[in-house]
Amino acid sequence: MAVSFSELEENHPCFGRHSAQTGRVHLPVCPGCNIACRFCERSLNQTENRPGVTGTVLKPEETIPLLKKTLEISPEIRVAGIAGPGDSLASDNALKTFRLIKKEFPGLIKCMSTNGLLLSERAQEIIDAGIDSLTVTVNAVDPKIEAKLNDYIIWHGKKIEGEDGAKILIKNQLEGIKKIADAGITVKVNTVLVPKINGSHIADIALAVAEAGAETYNIIPLIPCAKLKDQEPPTCLELDDARKAAAPYIELFLHCNHCRADAIGVPGKTEVSRQVYALFKKSAAFKENFSHG
Repeated sequence: MAVSFSELEENHPCFGRHSAQTGRVHLPVCPGCNIACRFCERSLNQTENRPGVTGTVLKPEETIPLLKKTLEISPEIRVAGIAGPGDSLASDNALKTFRLIKKEFPGLIKCMSTNGLLLSERAQEIIDAGIDSLTVTVNAVDPKIEAKLNDYIIWHGKKIEGEDGAKILIKNQLEGIKKIADAGITVKVNTVLVPKINGSHIADIALAVAEAGAETYNIIPLIPCAKLKDQEPPTCLELDDARKAAAPYIELFLHCNHCRADAIGVPGKTEVSRQVYALFKKSAAFKENFSHG
């Protein structure tokens, strides 16, 4: 059974009360993605500090010895998360990894992020893998707006562009959130705030995901890159206005960092990923090509 929201607040550094004392490890096992977000640029490097970036991509079986090294170096780790660099449901890698963790490290909280395209159809697999917390990125619940943020989806081997793809994505996200929430798993929703595109749409998103069962809502400022590199990121006032628009409908999540897909340590306090990977050269040498689909 998944841990409760109060347990997440106690032990998950992204959820709350003791964030300065507990840590997380992000396991970069998912190279491919199945949607083409216009603001996303996945990369293999050691320098950028943002989502979608990792120094290497691991195989599921490589994560167990990596976790052993991680816990030796950083015993305050409480959470094993998978947040990329691609989507966690676009391949079987994430769920394979969580099944291994469930067996080898039953005390770790298991946290997964997804774009939600395959969430509805893979919901039972997520539940069976023992995921404790799920984050779904929902950037619009209006296909016209979503189509300005996402060029296309890869859906059962087909490339579906524009509003047609957006309709499928939104439907699957909301249906999937409901299935996961109904199973007792805490669902957090992320929205990337692009003021000129979805800035006036935040209340609609917050209401829709809350009605589907999401428990908390995180509004992430755009990092201009890829096809939206010329878009202005939100100002502090625009971010505050977005939060005020969402607040009547859902609890807000206010302490997010733009973490890499291979981050290890206590957010905002320690970062030991380079130290861990230096002791794990075989995994650090592994590299897989990114792809859509």
